[in-house]
Amino acid sequence: MRITNNMMISNMMTNVNKNLQGLSKVQDKMQTGKKFQLPSDDPIGVSKSLKYYTDLSRIEQYKRNVDDATSWMEVTESAVSQIGDILERARELTVQAANDGTNTGEDKEKVSAEIKQLREQIIKVANTKHAGRAIFSGYKTADDLIDSDGNYNIDLNTDEKTKYNVGSADTIDVNVVGTELFGLSNNGYKQDVSKGDTSEMIRVFDKLIQGLDSDDVTSIDESITEIDETVSNVLSVRAKIGAKTNRLELNKNRLEDQTLSVTKLLSKNEDVDIAEVVIELKTRETVYQASLHAGARIIQPSLIDFLR
Repeated sequence: MRITNNMMISNMMTNVNKNLQGLSKVQDKMQTGKKFQLPSDDPIGVSKSLKYYTDLSRIEQYKRNVDDATSWMEVTESAVSQIGDILERARELTVQAANDGTNTGEDKEKVSAEIKQLREQIIKVANTKHAGRAIFSGYKTADDLIDSDGNYNIDLNTDEKTKYNVGSADTIDVNVVGTELFGLSNNGYKQDVSKGDTSEMIRVFDKLIQGLDSDDVTSIDESITEIDETVSNVLSVRAKIGAKTNRLELNKNRLEDQTLSVTKLLSKNEDVDIAEVVIELKTRETVYQASLHAGARIIQPSLIDFLR
């Protein structure tokens, strides 16, 4: 087959363009730091990266959930701690009032006045809100838990739990349902309640106030035991909160480890080795320049070239 000059020029242009495209791709790698710019560059690599990005997005959502759950738990723990402090002070005052030999009627009136203030503080804490949501009101977070009379302001079931997804197939209850902490009058802390029911904690305070106002020593003595029982329940609730808070902390550490692991895999999959790219760039530039020089000899032959 006869090789014409036009055929040589056409082949030369094809090779020059091919070398230029190769050089351009390496330059793109150098500029972006990525192995591929388009799905067609490396379909398998792109598919892996998409999976890693999806994994990272999911992990970040879990981390946000952990932060939200932790924030809720911190507010709850603070509120429960305040309840504990109130009960501790109430017990101290009740023991003082029960010592009949050293207290006058005026002394008991002062104790009663402070106990009434503590009762009001309990109602205030029971209606604590976080981000505009009542933390002890179960699903009815727009409503206060207890009204000014000390009665439940809502119907409330013990299973009204707020759950957060904090990992793959991993959820955690973050709220303390009000009845778990404040109880139902004479029925403990595991009962569903209806609007208008009196909480056990408020009942204990009301009985104590009545005993102080009527100078009923027996009632005052009984109140000490009832306060102790209430304190015991509060301590149990705090222990559960502490355990969940520790679990959230462990989850956060695990998610941070997962983020680091997936990020490393993603980087290995799509980030270039700069040293290798520099070498490849120099090689591509040399090949491209060589093809240009060769092409110049084909396109513009001189008489001297033919005589050589």
